[in-house]
Amino acid sequence: MDQRIWNERWQLATLNRADFVLAGLTAAMAGLIFILFHFQGNTVEVNNFGRSALLWMTDRWKDTEMGDYSHGWLIPFVTLYVIWWQRDALRAAPKSVSRVGLALVITALVFHWVGAKAQQTRFSLFALVLLLWAIPYYFYGWRVAKLLAFPCCYLIFCIPLNFLDSLTFPLRIFATVMSAGLLNGLGIAAERSGSAIYSLAAGGFNFEVADPCSGIKSLLAMTALTAVYAYFTQDVWWKKWVLFLSSIPLAIIGNVARITTVGVVAEAFGSKLALGLYHDYSGYVVFSVAIALMIALGALLKLNLKDVREQWKSTLLNPS
Repeated sequence: MDQRIWNERWQLATLNRADFVLAGLTAAMAGLIFILFHFQGNTVEVNNFGRSALLWMTDRWKDTEMGDYSHGWLIPFVTLYVIWWQRDALRAAPKSVSRVGLALVITALVFHWVGAKAQQTRFSLFALVLLLWAIPYYFYGWRVAKLLAFPCCYLIFCIPLNFLDSLTFPLRIFATVMSAGLLNGLGIAAERSGSAIYSLAAGGFNFEVADPCSGIKSLLAMTALTAVYAYFTQDVWWKKWVLFLSSIPLAIIGNVARITTVGVVAEAFGSKLALGLYHDYSGYVVFSVAIALMIALGALLKLNLKDVREQWKSTLLNPS
């Protein structure tokens, strides 16, 4: 047989062998990570969750009393989609073994050990996110790690951050103050007392802005949504950050709109409808307002101000 054909077959066999070894190594790594965090990941409430940090986390996604983290179920799928979307760039990226990546792998394992010893499962879960990024960094280098930075960091939204519940009370007060002011601005006489709003008209409405209406749940969901929206729609890093950080005020504005409309509906149609059917479905108001503002801000950030200025000048000079 021709020597050239032998060489081509040998190269093909070598590539297939390398792919097989890589697939086996990847499967082994995934198995070890699962074993580490499923069987040795949790030291809190062991009777309920065993040693699994993964079961501890997913149980909190289902627990609405401890905070609404139901969006956690979607986060891994978004991460996988972003990686798939970048598949061509990942293939084309230069690859090399990185000692920095190895140092990060060791750091992540130390963080996990500290989290287990300190009975801080969230700390171990942060270590898991770091480990999922550090391993490809070690094997493939910075160019690949740079492409994987966002999808791996996005997994942080899976981790229940219940310490944010301390923001519930100040968010309630702020939303109550703003909503009462807006109602008065709309001509509906209302006063605030603590976190309650009541009408000054005889027989008017009176309702309390309770913890579930503080806006903390919508804030968590909006930050996750805005992060991926900014990643796909903005092409400059600072614009991505501006849009992402805007998710906090946008979620607050949406919640203020919700509380204000509850007062408007109560004034127009009575408290029974406002605090019953409308209140139950008014969560859609929060996301409708916040998402509309998010899209508008994203479009504004994409504008080329220089072109807008030139068009404006051209319109002034040539009004016809």
